[in-house]
Amino acid sequence: MHSLTHLDDDGRARMVDVGGKPVTRRVAIAEGRLDTTAEVVALVQGDALKKADVLPTARIAGIQAAKRTSDLIPLAHIVPLDAVSIDFGFEQAAVTIRATVSTTARTGIEMEALTAVAVAALTLHDMVKAIDPAAQTGGIRLVEKRGGKRGVWRAGAAGEPGSAEHGAAEHGVGGSPISEPEQDAAGARSAIVLVSSTRAAAGEAPDTTGPMIVDWLSTHGFEVPAPVVVADADIADAVRGAVAGSPTVLITTGGTGVNPGDRTPEATLAVLDQELPGVAEAIRAAGRAATPTAALSRARAGIAGRTVVVNLPGSRGGVSDGLAVLDDLLPHLVDQVAGGDHPASARRGAPEAIVPPRPTTRTEGTHHA
Repeated sequence: MHSLTHLDDDGRARMVDVGGKPVTRRVAIAEGRLDTTAEVVALVQGDALKKADVLPTARIAGIQAAKRTSDLIPLAHIVPLDAVSIDFGFEQAAVTIRATVSTTARTGIEMEALTAVAVAALTLHDMVKAIDPAAQTGGIRLVEKRGGKRGVWRAGAAGEPGSAEHGAAEHGVGGSPISEPEQDAAGARSAIVLVSSTRAAAGEAPDTTGPMIVDWLSTHGFEVPAPVVVADADIADAVRGAVAGSPTVLITTGGTGVNPGDRTPEATLAVLDQELPGVAEAIRAAGRAATPTAALSRARAGIAGRTVVVNLPGSRGGVSDGLAVLDDLLPHLVDQVAGGDHPASARRGAPEAIVPPRPTTRTEGTHHA
């Protein structure tokens, strides 16, 4: 039995003292839905309601609600939010809502994520009620949280691979911590390659970077399937799904620039437990040596559970530069994350990079992010 920390010894409500807890990066993801009619869903998707800007209005409402959670929930702490994002999806007769909230603080932000979803759903309801007064909001629940003593927790994840901080065997309501991944009998290391490209996902352009990364990972001893190609708008779900499988390495390509559709850095940051800014900067520096526009890359790198996550640009030149950097770093990084050590002398016998030295002037295009 878990004691209720929001009650004192006399059974009276209190705000929990979190002053002694460590400051860590924390992420919470919640979801919900508005069940309505197919007609309403089509109108919302087409921005054809008389109350215009339905989704932007609901998104801003959710963000505002997350920031005001401590005013609405009596015992919630005032938490400085690093980021809040609200994403919408569409089913035949429903609009789905997902909120991702992050902070660097002493306490979690589950309530901020749940409040964001709830208020975004109510705002949608308010804007469609004239057409469908019977619309219903519901299904609001926490689906994932990271940071703190529980490490990584996902709803309904019992028996699924993943990780928990320090192997903590704690359970939350409606879900479980993610257990440490198991290797196969051969001790093989697994990897996943995600390609963020709306055109490639639609079959309008070939994927030229994913196969490069797959070949490189295979040469370096990783078991890796064919690259997964997704539209830019779907990269957040793809990254979350990939991390849920606890591969040894996850490498993404594309979506790291400043185009409004580039969302890979945000999707990556939402799942990271630790950032590795030096790795990301080393990749940028390698690109800048040949292409000044490499400085525009917003790529991230870090650790999610026991998975090493690295963003690479969406150009062949950018991928080539990034892999050349990882050639020296990745073996040591993987060993460190697994709890071992990888002294510098052990790298002397490592195979040479499969990417040859590149000239300082590129002729293959200028898009690098």
